[in-house]
Amino acid sequence: MDVKNFVVCCLNLEILVWILLAFAVQLSDETDPGDVAAINNLYTSMGSPSLPGWGAVGGDPCNGLWQGVVCENANIVTIRLNAANLGGELGGNLGSFSSLQTIDLSNNHVGGSIPSNLPVSLQNIFLSANAFTGSIPNSLSSLSQLSAMSLNGNHLTGEIPDSFQGLTALINLDLSSNNLSGSLPPSVGNLSSLTTLHLQNNQLSGTLDVLQDLPLADLNVENNLFSGPIPQKLFSIPNFKKDGNPFNSSIALLPPPTSSTAPPISGSPTSAQTPSSQSKPRQADGPSASAESSSTRHKKSLSSKRVVWISIAAVLSFIILVIAILLFLPMCLRKWHESQRTPKHHEITPYMGAREHPQDIGSVVQPGHDIEKAPLVVTPKEKQPRRPAPIPKSQDEQQVNVQAMSAVPKKDNSDINLSRVDIDLMPPPPPPPPPTLPEERVIVKPIAAAEDTTMKPPTRPLPLTSVKYYTIASLQQYTNSFSQDNLLGSGMLGSVYRVELPNGKLLAVKKLDKRVCDQQKDDEFLDLVNNIDRIRHANVVELMGYCAEHGQRLLVYEYCSNGTLQDALHSDNEFKDQLSWTTRVRMALGAARALEYLHEVCEPPIIHRNFKSANLLLDDELAVHVSDCGLAPLISSGAVSQLSGQLLTTYGYGAPEFELGIYTSQSDVYSFGVVMLELITGRMSYDRTRSRGEQFLVRWAIPQLHDIDLLTRMVDPSLSGKYPIKSLSHFADIISRCVQHEPEYRPPMSEVVQDLIQMIRRESHKRSDSE
Repeated sequence: MDVKNFVVCCLNLEILVWILLAFAVQLSDETDPGDVAAINNLYTSMGSPSLPGWGAVGGDPCNGLWQGVVCENANIVTIRLNAANLGGELGGNLGSFSSLQTIDLSNNHVGGSIPSNLPVSLQNIFLSANAFTGSIPNSLSSLSQLSAMSLNGNHLTGEIPDSFQGLTALINLDLSSNNLSGSLPPSVGNLSSLTTLHLQNNQLSGTLDVLQDLPLADLNVENNLFSGPIPQKLFSIPNFKKDGNPFNSSIALLPPPTSSTAPPISGSPTSAQTPSSQSKPRQADGPSASAESSSTRHKKSLSSKRVVWISIAAVLSFIILVIAILLFLPMCLRKWHESQRTPKHHEITPYMGAREHPQDIGSVVQPGHDIEKAPLVVTPKEKQPRRPAPIPKSQDEQQVNVQAMSAVPKKDNSDINLSRVDIDLMPPPPPPPPPTLPEERVIVKPIAAAEDTTMKPPTRPLPLTSVKYYTIASLQQYTNSFSQDNLLGSGMLGSVYRVELPNGKLLAVKKLDKRVCDQQKDDEFLDLVNNIDRIRHANVVELMGYCAEHGQRLLVYEYCSNGTLQDALHSDNEFKDQLSWTTRVRMALGAARALEYLHEVCEPPIIHRNFKSANLLLDDELAVHVSDCGLAPLISSGAVSQLSGQLLTTYGYGAPEFELGIYTSQSDVYSFGVVMLELITGRMSYDRTRSRGEQFLVRWAIPQLHDIDLLTRMVDPSLSGKYPIKSLSHFADIISRCVQHEPEYRPPMSEVVQDLIQMIRRESHKRSDSE
């Protein structure tokens, strides 16, 4: 080989090396091409929705700008798009994802069938509250790493496939609220890690035998067609719901031992003996035979005597019984007639004594309804100063008190326990002077809002409530048909719009999503409205009215002009500069007082369950008003509960016990601590634009709270260092206690309130001393 050819070969080799290096760099920086093709196909199949950063052509899904996309090592591992108003279908290219572990498209409008070619790397599938049809694919058997799957709230049909043989890592399975039928497949018995199984609201049949050996802690099979006896082991499940099935009343037990396993009785004739052999016993020789014969005759004699004596005793007993009946029957009949004429006080049953006089309860209890289910009798809501005060008594207590006051007038201070006869014999009370009594027992029916003279009450009767009623037509008029111009925000329960009444007054209306409306009956929604209306506190958003018409449900609240604390801290820099240290401490105090009222003053206590800066509204004076109070019953059911836990966890507000499905008042305390961190740092609770170690605010901030140098560095720069160091340190101490990992170590909100008040007082004293 000459020198020229050698040089050419070296140059070609160098060029090839550079090409390979460039290709390697490109692979290390950009997303896997298969993942790019798969996510672009998904985007197109869903109808190319308007999602920040997404695009069908071009762009890198792992550049940190694609909403809901999380990557590791240039591979897409998570796609999470909750309640993003998505439609379309999933397409047929999901199997092209090389490392996808979690896909969460809950609470959207995605339809079509669930693809059969799912990525084998999947660990979590959340497709609840969508519009999927068809059957569950058989390809589930290939998802050996699957740990959680939620397909509830769709329109799936057919039988559950027998494809669970290899899913030994599956912990949570939710197939509720579909149209599934058939019996449970045998392979379900192989789910050795399954702790939560929800199958309610389907048409499943057969028995539950296949579930009896699973390590279940939460089993719901309500409203199906399951039959047969319930396996005894299922009754040891801590949370077992089974109503709405044609189960047998018996419990499946172990089979009793058969006769073939029982030991033979000594001396009894066997099946081999024939009748002839039994009728002609063998003759025995010698003394033993005669002794046996004598013993047999003696036993027969005793038996005959016993029969005679039993017969005599039976005859004598019968004669005595007849004589007793003849002697005492006239006396019993006479006493019975006397009791019918004048019933005695002690002969009246407690149930009769507990009833009120029909004339007294006729206007309260509707015919054919129990007293416990009677609608609430309320007085008109008066405008009063919104101060922290004990919550009124429950509806049942109010009902009993009103009925008792109207039925039994007080005579003295002693306890009175009147029976039905005492009430009937009591002379009727004199007619009360008008209008005192009617005002005390007035029943306020739903009426149109005073601001709108064109409103009409609903055409059908609704449960009684004192809350102002708005028609859907009027709310459409005042929101310009719920236009985007009047949209204030959206959440897991629905969207909030600005309402401008004809007199210029502004309100805010929360329009509940259909999936939320479907979870409650009309009477349950009206009970919810009444419960929210009883929440009265200066730092809680006040309910002004409601609407329940044409399948839609809306809640009308007071309007707060300065938006949310989340917007104030993270969206408007000019407004953020106005939030001084003292203003932020007072905001924390207002939010703390609201939670203290809900947790420790209200009876029963109220858990917020969705506490975050987006639900803290600011009025003209920058005072905090907590919204969504009393809506936990809507959040704690079905897919919304799952969405609530996922959102609070994803966006950094969820307490650690969320992973166990636990939410208590101490979980609210944790979320409050996160809001305090937002106030002190000016950072979002979760910010994916930051480096990996700084994305979750709690994880980043906790190690720095007890180091004064690090603490001062993490303070919001917009404060420009204008804060007392001691006050900052006390504020950080409160945060540290609120976000403790163990719930029992977090303080009650009353303690937090007192700590914040002491902080403000100390600052006020120092300012006055310096002046």
